[in-house]
Amino acid sequence: MLNTIKKIFGIGPKVDYAELVKKGAIILDVRSSGEYSGGHVKGSINIPVDQLNKNLSKLKDKNKPIITVCASGMRSASAKSILKSNGYTQVYNGGSWGSLQNKLR
Repeated sequence: MLNTIKKIFGIGPKVDYAELVKKGAIILDVRSSGEYSGGHVKGSINIPVDQLNKNLSKLKDKNKPIITVCASGMRSASAKSILKSNGYTQVYNGGSWGSLQNKLR
């Protein structure tokens, strides 16, 4: 049960998000466009989670690291699951965009 909860929320071994970004990771913000326009991680791309399935073509390289973010970590966990089920190999739940932004400084 605990492992399932950890998987859902992307909790596990510590991830060096700054290093992933330095190596070219995509930061995928899955909040609504209105939320995104109110503030986001510089260089991130916005595809709302409810539109992710029909916009997978925007994420061409399935082997490139992708860090999903949202407001709290719930939608980014869903986005991670969607990407993994569509063959993306390196997907990380970055949680809230504000928290990730602080980790990248």
